[in-house]
Amino acid sequence: MPGFILHANAQVKCGHGGVSTPIAPMPRVLVSGQPIVTTNSPHAIAGCPFTSAPGPCATGMWMMGATRVVSLGMPVAINAGVGVCAPNGAPMVAAGFQTRVTAM
Repeated sequence: MPGFILHANAQVKCGHGGVSTPIAPMPRVLVSGQPIVTTNSPHAIAGCPFTSAPGPCATGMWMMGATRVVSLGMPVAINAGVGVCAPNGAPMVAAGFQTRVTAM
């Protein structure tokens, strides 16, 4: 499935509204002047309001990204991909992203 490539400053949130920031974006490839994010880059999540067990979202990871576009052997993260937060399994949602470059 095609989608827009996510970069380091894309607005990604946990399913509860916490703000996600990629810890290790790929600085060798730029989209809209920003380093892209691959599926192996963990995300730190801040401000998750979820209070029930097992607790608020703390980290996140893209589980599925582009199938045909890679950077250094890792699939690039796309807005149509699948991301999951830990420790509660909430989805990661791409809310704001560049709309010039797509990947499949």
